Amino acid sequence: MYKSIGQLFRRSRWLLLALVLSLVSIAVVRTKALATVPQTVSFFGAPDSPIASAVSIPTGQAYFWTSGTVPPVINSEAPAGSRDRYGDTKTQALGTLKRIEGLLKDVGLTMSDVTYLRVYLVADKFKDNQVDYQGWFDAYGEYFNNSNNPTKTARSTLAVAGLVNPDWLIEIEAVAVFPK
Repeated sequence: MYKSIGQLFRRSRWLLLALVLSLVSIAVVRTKALATVPQTVSFFGAPDSPIASAVSIPTGQAYFWTSGTVPPVINSEAPAGSRDRYGDTKTQALGTLKRIEGLLKDVGLTMSDVTYLRVYLVADKFKDNQVDYQGWFDAYGEYFNNSNNPTKTARSTLAVAGLVNPDWLIEIEAVAVFPK
């Protein structure tokens, strides 16, 4: 196989050199890849859009997820099924966002730490059984993408057949990120 120890040594050093170079190139590629990981939360999308098309979260940051949060009763004296009990879509959305704001505050976060919202809307029987997207968009604008909170979350808005309580027109899930 090898005629001498010298021949074995010459071949082995080339294999060793190839191995070292491979490991160095892997380390360089990994370092470059890690350098592209964002160091802060980054929001992407059209400047004129009220929502972000994407959000990038740095490695190692902790998330805070809310369960589906629903609107509060605004008039407990009002009968079930009446508009006065929970309000219209905008009123319900504002109440729900206020509840989410309270959950965030309990752990030291604010609405500006929210990166994603998933919103479920139900058709409003008082609006010809149409989903009131504009009511939701108006409520969103009071909490996001404004002078008090310029954050534009990534967001999904879905029309669904119904929620647990037939008087609810909205349910919201929120994802926030703890600052480093």
